[in-house]
Amino acid sequence: MHPTLTGLSSTIRFREDVRETDPDAVRGIVASAGFFYDHEVKVAVQLVNDRLAEGTASGYHFLFADAEGQAIGYSCYGEIPCTVGSFDLYWIAVLQGRRGKGVGRAILLETERKIASLGGRRVYAETSSRELYQPTRSFYERCGYIAEARLEAFYAPGDDKIVYVKPLA
Repeated sequence: MHPTLTGLSSTIRFREDVRETDPDAVRGIVASAGFFYDHEVKVAVQLVNDRLAEGTASGYHFLFADAEGQAIGYSCYGEIPCTVGSFDLYWIAVLQGRRGKGVGRAILLETERKIASLGGRRVYAETSSRELYQPTRSFYERCGYIAEARLEAFYAPGDDKIVYVKPLA
């Protein structure tokens, strides 16, 4: 049984199963943001394809938020190898027209709940320092994440990697 969210413009149902239509759905969700490079969109889609091909052995877990028969947002996460209870939040994205309505926060909270149920103690999320990503950084901070590390010029000159962490109680 997966929870549903009401009170938004439509009812949102969460699901963990990955469907054959999800690579295209993820491509559309991630591309709708308008600031990911093409190679980043390809990586997001590849993770879905890896999960479809390898199942849970891929190490990638997904949580989809569906409304009106389509995926409108999702997260991808997994335990970090060689750690005890540390998880990476690889992706969290919401379809552009559905942003700003609490969908992302709902996906993140449910993802954290799923991670905790898998024995997760801490969630790590990384993002860019570019100004374009300020809304992303603000989102993480509003959701209780702390910027724990900054790796200078990680992605490119002038584009640092910022690593956020949230301990799970």
